Amino acid sequence: MKPRSDNTEAITSKKSFISKNVDSFFSGIYNVYIFIKRFFRQVFSPPFEFKEIINQCYDVGYRSLPLVSLTGFITGLVFTKQSRPSLAEFGATSWLPSLISIAVIRALAPLVTALIAAGKVGSNMGAELGSMKVTEQIDAMEVSGTNPFKFLVVTRVLAITLMLPILVIYTGLIGMLGAYLNIHQNELTSFTAFFTSAFKTISFLDIISSVFKAACYGFTIGIAGCYQGYYAKNGTQGVGRSANTAVVLSMFMIFVEEMVIVQFVNAIR
Repeated sequence: MKPRSDNTEAITSKKSFISKNVDSFFSGIYNVYIFIKRFFRQVFSPPFEFKEIINQCYDVGYRSLPLVSLTGFITGLVFTKQSRPSLAEFGATSWLPSLISIAVIRALAPLVTALIAAGKVGSNMGAELGSMKVTEQIDAMEVSGTNPFKFLVVTRVLAITLMLPILVIYTGLIGMLGAYLNIHQNELTSFTAFFTSAFKTISFLDIISSVFKAACYGFTIGIAGCYQGYYAKNGTQGVGRSANTAVVLSMFMIFVEEMVIVQFVNAIR
């Protein structure tokens, strides 16, 4: 009878553990929903923190340019190098500009830029707001009459949502520049001929879809980073956990959104 009692306790404990995880998962989704709902409720209500939004745009956009520039250039260069042998087997190296433009503009520029922003900006938001939370600076702002959610969360989410599309366009152009340098080195293609051939295959829908994807990615990164930081706990250990969770969650959601948006755009196309 005793072993049977032990088995019963183990099964009960396992069910309780699963139940707690399921409850925690759905309560987390509900809390994120409330967080997003609160964001949309406050983003359109005065006062508007224009100065702080500009400061955050500077931090998100300008300070990300060196990393984005280097990554975009290398992406275009390496993708061209990898694609040339396959096309050369069929004598179709003249298709390289069209291939690179489709790959970079439609997929690589938005995805690479978003992943960089998730690692750099998302983690920074999670760590910054998390440290303010555990040191009770957010509570002090509420006591002083300042709306911490509008000043800290709304401004950051708006900044990255607005700046990421600009960074994506910039990354696409830098990536195309890297591709051109490689093609010019091997085929001596002129600058005009390269970009004429490249943008002949790019439609207005491709550009709009990339900008739309970038805005969705930016909003996701901002919400994930700010949510994790705004509700951080357990001291400095919680700050590190918030930053890490913000990056992982942002990257996961970026790939999910990429899959959904690509299906939607292909249906329109």
